[in-house]
Amino acid sequence: MIEGNDMQEKKRELRVFLFLTVFLAPLLSVAIVGGYGLLIWISHMIGGPPGPPTG
Repeated sequence: MIEGNDMQEKKRELRVFLFLTVFLAPLLSVAIVGGYGLLIWISHMIGGPPGPPTG
């Protein structure tokens, strides 16, 4: 019976690992980079582009 539980645990660990590597990591990286880009874009809309003032 213990061997069956070990096998179920290994299958569960494999499913969790695949979920983390295939879905969660790419989703988080896209969200973080996209959120940072949005933050920069909004700051440029409010404060203008970086550099010396023109005029």
